[in-house]
Amino acid sequence: MRRLLEKYGAKLVNAGLAEAGVPLLGGLDAELEWNREDPAIPVLEEVFGGLSINSLLYSAPAEPYRSIIDFLASGDTDLIRPEDSETRTFMHDLPVIDEFDPRLMIEKLRNRKSVIVRDRGVVTWGTVSPEQAFIFFSSVCFACFVKFFADHLVLARRGKVSPERERVFRNAVKRLDPYPEEPPRLMTGPFRDREDVFRAVAQAGRLTVEHRLVDSFFGNVSLKWGDTLFISQTTSSLDELEGCIDPCPLDGSACTSITASSEFSAHRSILDLTGLDAILHGHPKFSVIMSMDCGRDDCPQRGVCHTSCPEERFIRDIPIVPGEVGTGRFGLCNTLPPAIRGNRGAIVFGHGLFTASREDFNEAFRNLLAIEGMCREEYFGLL
Repeated sequence: MRRLLEKYGAKLVNAGLAEAGVPLLGGLDAELEWNREDPAIPVLEEVFGGLSINSLLYSAPAEPYRSIIDFLASGDTDLIRPEDSETRTFMHDLPVIDEFDPRLMIEKLRNRKSVIVRDRGVVTWGTVSPEQAFIFFSSVCFACFVKFFADHLVLARRGKVSPERERVFRNAVKRLDPYPEEPPRLMTGPFRDREDVFRAVAQAGRLTVEHRLVDSFFGNVSLKWGDTLFISQTTSSLDELEGCIDPCPLDGSACTSITASSEFSAHRSILDLTGLDAILHGHPKFSVIMSMDCGRDDCPQRGVCHTSCPEERFIRDIPIVPGEVGTGRFGLCNTLPPAIRGNRGAIVFGHGLFTASREDFNEAFRNLLAIEGMCREEYFGLL
């Protein structure tokens, strides 16, 4: 357990979500262990006693997330309501409390995956492993970043940006991740055997995380080789795909697609329609932010944009489409493939960016980087 706690503490630091030495993680195995000593442990042990969990994470986020979260949680706010797809699907909303009090934390964490303690940090939990607590913490940081920047654009258009918001915004802009001058070189196809395919998928996933084009375990990767689609498993961490890639025969002769990514049907439909072989799906922040930018305050579809936006929308040459995970009327397998055909990629409203290429991931990865860079340019151009 101690090894796992240290691993996910290090992952928070490597992802830029927390400063070294700050994350406090506890895990319950034969006994309750912590990754380090801290005065907060007695309070958090009470939280353990009030919940059916096996891990707990408490940390102040690193900048710019800390200032953004502190700003969103300021005043008399007791709930932050981001509108990105991850929050709608997994987090719902982000409760805020005033005190580092075990009773208050237990009350909120019984119904939610996180709680923000005003001006102190974020507490999240896991029922299976510390990985869940890491995922939820990452999702809180992502959701708050996207909400803050999306709201800022709306308020700037209306001339209603407060001095405090502007200060937080300028601080965040100074800390944005730089983009590489040249994209990395990935394994090149055509691939000789299944082992090369597994390595290529794992490498693409790892580089997507290293370039911060996806948060926590969200996003997925797939590669068609012969008559089989090799795709990352659902809930797998993209930087640790070894052993978590499912080979799914496209003739339906095996049931491996059951554990495959929840977006398997969308991947398969894209490949069927385009004739391409490799798909990358990430959640780069500015692609998500720009997908949610709409000047139509009077739109009758407001609030259901993610499923049934009636407008044809683009960011330069990149289409934005609605869509939900699954195969229903508004499923990604129906809305996404026509949009990505003939384009460098497509963005799903509030959800993320999909790119595809032939034989290997090189073109898909270049486009993932380039489109996110373009969306960042468009954002600041609108300001």
